[in-house]
Amino acid sequence: MNYKIRAARKEDCKDIARMIMELAVFEKMPDQVNISVEELERDGFCPNPFFECLIAEMSDEHNSKCLTVVGYALYFFTYSTWKGPTVFLEDLYVMPEFRGNGVGKGLMSKVAKVAKEKRCVRLQLAVLDWNSPARDFYAAKGAQDLTDSEGWHFIRFDGLSLDNLVKEAPKD
Repeated sequence: MNYKIRAARKEDCKDIARMIMELAVFEKMPDQVNISVEELERDGFCPNPFFECLIAEMSDEHNSKCLTVVGYALYFFTYSTWKGPTVFLEDLYVMPEFRGNGVGKGLMSKVAKVAKEKRCVRLQLAVLDWNSPARDFYAAKGAQDLTDSEGWHFIRFDGLSLDNLVKEAPKD
Protein backbone atom coordinates (compact mmCIF):
# COMPACT_ATOMS: atom_id res chain seq x y z
CA MET A 1 0.00 0.00 0.00
CA ASN A 2 1.34 3.39 -0.98
CA TYR A 3 1.05 6.07 1.66
CA LYS A 4 2.71 9.39 2.30
CA ILE A 5 3.19 11.24 5.57
CA ARG A 6 3.33 15.01 5.59
CA ALA A 7 2.82 17.94 7.92
CA ALA A 8 -0.84 18.84 8.31
CA ARG A 9 -2.09 22.03 6.72
CA LYS A 10 -4.95 24.25 7.84
CA GLU A 11 -7.21 22.78 5.14
CA ASP A 12 -6.73 19.31 6.69
CA CYS A 13 -8.63 20.30 9.83
CA LYS A 14 -11.94 18.88 8.55
CA ASP A 15 -10.29 15.48 8.10
CA ILE A 16 -8.50 15.79 11.45
CA ALA A 17 -11.81 16.62 13.18
CA ARG A 18 -13.46 13.64 11.47
CA MET A 19 -10.72 11.28 12.64
CA ILE A 20 -10.74 12.75 16.17
CA MET A 21 -14.40 11.74 16.35
CA GLU A 22 -13.67 8.30 14.89
CA LEU A 23 -10.99 7.81 17.56
CA ALA A 24 -13.38 8.99 20.28
CA VAL A 25 -16.02 6.50 19.09
CA PHE A 26 -13.40 3.71 19.16
CA GLU A 27 -12.41 4.78 22.69
CA LYS A 28 -16.10 4.76 23.68
CA MET A 29 -16.10 8.47 24.54
CA PRO A 30 -17.68 10.35 21.61
CA ASP A 31 -19.60 12.59 24.03
CA GLN A 32 -16.26 13.97 25.30
CA VAL A 33 -15.35 15.62 21.98
CA ASN A 34 -16.29 19.28 21.73
CA ILE A 35 -13.46 20.66 19.55
CA SER A 36 -14.48 22.34 16.31
CA VAL A 37 -12.75 22.58 12.95
CA GLU A 38 -12.38 26.32 13.57
CA GLU A 39 -10.68 25.72 16.92
CA LEU A 40 -8.28 23.23 15.35
CA GLU A 41 -7.48 25.78 12.63
CA ARG A 42 -6.95 28.52 15.20
CA ASP A 43 -4.95 26.47 17.70
CA GLY A 44 -2.75 24.53 15.30
CA PHE A 45 -2.07 27.04 12.57
CA CYS A 46 -1.30 30.29 14.39
CA PRO A 47 2.04 32.01 15.08
CA ASN A 48 2.56 29.98 18.29
CA PRO A 49 0.60 26.75 17.72
CA PHE A 50 -0.58 24.62 20.62
CA PHE A 51 -0.04 21.44 18.61
CA GLU A 52 1.54 20.03 15.49
CA CYS A 53 0.09 17.27 13.37
CA LEU A 54 1.19 14.79 10.73
CA ILE A 55 -1.19 13.36 8.15
CA ALA A 56 -1.05 9.99 6.41
CA GLU A 57 -2.45 9.97 2.88
CA MET A 58 -3.19 7.06 0.57
CA SER A 59 -3.46 7.50 -3.15
CA ASP A 60 -6.38 5.93 -4.94
CA GLU A 61 -5.12 2.87 -6.84
CA HIS A 62 -6.88 4.11 -9.98
CA ASN A 63 -5.91 7.77 -9.70
CA SER A 64 -2.61 8.72 -8.04
CA LYS A 65 -3.71 12.37 -7.82
CA CYS A 66 -6.75 11.44 -5.68
CA LEU A 67 -5.45 11.33 -2.09
CA THR A 68 -7.38 10.17 0.94
CA VAL A 69 -6.40 11.16 4.49
CA VAL A 70 -6.34 7.87 6.42
CA GLY A 71 -4.53 8.71 9.64
CA TYR A 72 -2.97 11.37 11.79
CA ALA A 73 -0.58 11.93 14.66
CA LEU A 74 -1.25 15.00 16.78
CA TYR A 75 1.49 16.00 19.22
CA PHE A 76 2.87 18.90 21.23
CA PHE A 77 6.03 19.75 23.11
CA THR A 78 6.44 19.88 26.84
CA TYR A 79 9.37 20.02 29.23
CA SER A 80 10.64 17.64 31.88
CA THR A 81 12.52 19.35 34.68
CA TRP A 82 14.43 16.08 35.14
CA LYS A 83 15.20 15.25 31.51
CA GLY A 84 14.52 18.24 29.24
CA PRO A 85 12.45 18.66 26.05
CA THR A 86 9.74 16.06 25.56
CA VAL A 87 7.14 15.41 22.88
CA PHE A 88 3.68 14.22 23.94
CA LEU A 89 1.80 12.19 21.36
CA GLU A 90 -1.83 13.10 22.06
CA ASP A 91 -3.41 11.06 19.25
CA LEU A 92 -2.19 8.37 16.90
CA TYR A 93 -5.00 7.16 14.66
CA VAL A 94 -5.31 5.15 11.48
CA MET A 95 -8.70 4.35 9.96
CA PRO A 96 -9.53 0.66 10.60
CA GLU A 97 -9.52 -0.38 6.94
CA PHE A 98 -5.93 0.91 6.55
CA ARG A 99 -4.44 -0.65 9.70
CA GLY A 100 -1.81 -3.35 9.46
CA ASN A 101 -0.01 -1.67 6.56
CA GLY A 102 2.64 0.23 8.53
CA VAL A 103 0.81 3.56 8.55
CA GLY A 104 0.65 3.81 12.36
CA LYS A 105 4.29 2.81 12.68
CA GLY A 106 5.19 5.37 10.00
CA LEU A 107 3.32 8.16 11.77
CA MET A 108 4.82 7.35 15.16
CA SER A 109 8.34 7.03 13.71
CA LYS A 110 7.96 10.38 11.97
CA VAL A 111 6.88 12.01 15.27
CA ALA A 112 9.98 10.47 16.89
CA LYS A 113 12.12 11.91 14.09
CA VAL A 114 10.63 15.39 14.60
CA ALA A 115 11.24 15.02 18.35
CA LYS A 116 14.90 14.10 17.88
CA GLU A 117 15.38 17.00 15.45
CA LYS A 118 14.08 19.31 18.22
CA ARG A 119 16.44 17.70 20.78
CA CYS A 120 13.64 15.95 22.68
CA VAL A 121 14.86 13.21 24.99
CA ARG A 122 11.63 11.27 25.11
CA LEU A 123 8.26 10.65 23.51
CA GLN A 124 5.34 10.16 25.88
CA LEU A 125 1.73 9.17 25.38
CA ALA A 126 -1.25 7.75 27.22
CA VAL A 127 -3.25 4.68 26.23
CA LEU A 128 -6.45 3.28 27.68
CA ASP A 129 -5.92 0.20 29.85
CA TRP A 130 -8.34 -1.92 27.80
CA ASN A 131 -6.70 -1.09 24.45
CA SER A 132 -4.45 -4.16 24.32
CA PRO A 133 -3.64 -3.89 20.60
CA ALA A 134 -2.25 -0.37 21.10
CA ARG A 135 -0.43 -1.31 24.30
CA ASP A 136 1.11 -4.32 22.55
CA PHE A 137 2.07 -2.17 19.55
CA TYR A 138 3.87 0.37 21.75
CA ALA A 139 5.54 -2.34 23.84
CA ALA A 140 6.81 -4.06 20.69
CA LYS A 141 8.49 -0.77 19.76
CA GLY A 142 10.20 -0.57 23.17
CA ALA A 143 7.82 1.70 25.10
CA GLN A 144 7.74 1.43 28.89
CA ASP A 145 4.47 1.37 30.83
CA LEU A 146 5.23 3.86 33.59
CA THR A 147 2.07 2.93 35.49
CA ASP A 148 3.53 -0.52 36.07
CA SER A 149 7.21 0.35 36.35
CA GLU A 150 7.13 3.68 38.21
CA GLY A 151 3.56 4.08 39.46
CA TRP A 152 2.84 7.39 37.69
CA HIS A 153 -0.79 8.44 37.28
CA PHE A 154 -2.14 11.11 34.94
CA ILE A 155 -4.12 13.76 36.83
CA ARG A 156 -6.59 16.19 35.27
CA PHE A 157 -8.39 19.38 36.29
CA ASP A 158 -11.19 20.52 33.99
CA GLY A 159 -14.57 22.20 34.09
CA LEU A 160 -15.61 23.15 37.61
CA SER A 161 -12.43 21.82 39.23
CA LEU A 162 -10.32 24.03 36.95
CA ASP A 163 -12.59 27.03 37.57
CA ASN A 164 -12.35 26.49 41.33
CA LEU A 165 -8.57 26.28 41.15
CA VAL A 166 -8.45 29.58 39.23
CA LYS A 167 -10.55 31.23 41.96
CA GLU A 168 -7.88 30.27 44.50
CA ALA A 169 -5.11 32.04 42.58
CA PRO A 170 -3.49 34.96 44.44
CA LYS A 171 -4.56 38.40 43.26
CA ASP A 172 -2.12 40.25 41.01
